[in-house]
Amino acid sequence: MWGSASAAYQVEGAWNADGKGPSVWDEFAKIPGKTFRGSHGDVAVDHYHRFKEDVALMAEMGLGAYRFSVSWPRVLPNGRGTVNEAGLKFYDELIDELLKHKIEPILTLYHWDLPLALQKEYAGWESPRVIADFDVYARLLFNRFGHKVKYWVSINEQNYFTSNAYLTGRHPPGLKDEKVFYLANHHAFLANATVIRSFRELVPEGKIGPSFALSPSYPASAKPEDVLAADSAEDFLNHWWLDVYANGTYPKLPFRHLQNKGLAPTVTEQELSLLRSAKPDFLGVNYYQSLTFAANPEGGVSDGHFNTSGKKGSTQSTGRPGLYKTVANPFVETTNWDWNIDPAGLRLALRRLNNRYALPVLITENGLGEFDELTGDEKVHDDYRIDYLRSHLVECKHAIEDGVDLLGFCSWSFTDLLSWLNGYQKRYGFVYVRRDETAEMDLKRIKKKSFAWYKEVIRTAGESLA
Repeated sequence: MWGSASAAYQVEGAWNADGKGPSVWDEFAKIPGKTFRGSHGDVAVDHYHRFKEDVALMAEMGLGAYRFSVSWPRVLPNGRGTVNEAGLKFYDELIDELLKHKIEPILTLYHWDLPLALQKEYAGWESPRVIADFDVYARLLFNRFGHKVKYWVSINEQNYFTSNAYLTGRHPPGLKDEKVFYLANHHAFLANATVIRSFRELVPEGKIGPSFALSPSYPASAKPEDVLAADSAEDFLNHWWLDVYANGTYPKLPFRHLQNKGLAPTVTEQELSLLRSAKPDFLGVNYYQSLTFAANPEGGVSDGHFNTSGKKGSTQSTGRPGLYKTVANPFVETTNWDWNIDPAGLRLALRRLNNRYALPVLITENGLGEFDELTGDEKVHDDYRIDYLRSHLVECKHAIEDGVDLLGFCSWSFTDLLSWLNGYQKRYGFVYVRRDETAEMDLKRIKKKSFAWYKEVIRTAGESLA
C-alpha cells in the first residue's frame, strides 16, 4: 500500500464545531509558552471542512492508502455517554470519499487527543478507568465503520505520548513523575490489549496493530561500556513496548531495574493473561531517525533541551543516569530540528523487528519536517524531501529482500499540518498549506515538487526509485 498519513488534531480544526467536545490538546496548546509561538489546532489546516478537496488531491496523486485518526471527543464529547452523531457522520463521509477514489482507509483510534472531560474527572491515563472508556469508544467505531475499514491502528506512539506527558512534561497533562509514567503506560498497554480483543469479536476479517515510534540504538564506539549502553537503551526505549505488544510480557532487564528502584508497575496474572491474548496482526512503525548512545554515569544526563524552533544544534543530550545517554552520530546528517537522517537505520530497525517478533510491518509514518519556501510563482522545490523519502524507500526494498513482510508505506504527511509543539513552520506534506502560526491566511493547497515525484513512485510501484 502506497500511502500517506495525518492525525485529527493536527489537520481537522473545527475544534468545537458540530457538538465536538474539547481534548486535552485544545486546552494545553493555549497555555502560554507550551508551543512554538502559541500555535494550536483550533483551525489547523481545516481538513474538517475541506476533506473532499484533500481527498481529490490524494486521488490525483494515485494514493493507495490514507491513514487518519478519529478524534475521540468529536464522537464522544465527554469521553463516554452521549454519542455525537455529527462527529460520526464526518468520518463516515471521509471514509466513503476515500473508498470512492479506491483509497484504503487506515483508521487510528487514538492519536493523543484524549477527551478533556476524562482528564478532569479521573486524570485520564493515570487511572485504570480509562481502559473501559477507551474500549467503549473503540467498540463504537468498530460497529460503525468495521464493515468498510479493514486496517486499524489501535494506539499511536504510546512511547512518545506517555513519556512526553508524564516524564518530560512537554505534552498534556505536563507532569514529570517517573512512577506515574510507568503506571499510565501500563494502563495504555491494557487499553490496547482490550480493544484488540474487542476488534477480534466485532471486525473478525480486519487487521489491527499499534503504531510505535521506533529508533534503533547504535553504540557510540566499540568500547564495551558504550555497547552495553546501547543495548540497555534498546531494552528501555524499544523492547519495553514492543515485547508487550507482540509477546504480552515486559522485558526482564528493565523490569528488574525498575523494581529495584520502586518504579515498576504492579502487574497481575489476570493482566498478563489479557496482554498475551491480544497479539496484533502487524506492528506499525513510525520511523524518523536512529539514536546513538554512550555510557552515562550515576548522576549523569537525564532530560535536556528539546528543539522546537528549528534552530539547528540546540537539542541537548538525554538519558538514564547509570545506563545510557544520547550522543551525536558523526556519520549521519541532521535536520534543522536535529533529527538524524539515517535511511539505513530503517532497514536495520525492520530487520530487528522481523528477527525478534516475526510479525508483518506497516510503516505508518516516515517523512521529513523542514522549512519550505513558497516562491512567488507558488512553487515549492522540496528536493530535500524527495531525497529523504527516496533513500528510505530504497531501504524498504532492501528490507523486503531481507525477508521483512512489509504491508505498506505511509509518508508523514499528505498535507502540511500542525507539528504539535513545533507549530506550522515545520512542514512535512506533499501539499503546501498557506498559513503560519498566527494567521490562517487562505489555507490554499499548493502541490509541492514532491507531490509529482511520489505520484510517479506510486504509478511505477516503486520502479522509478532505481
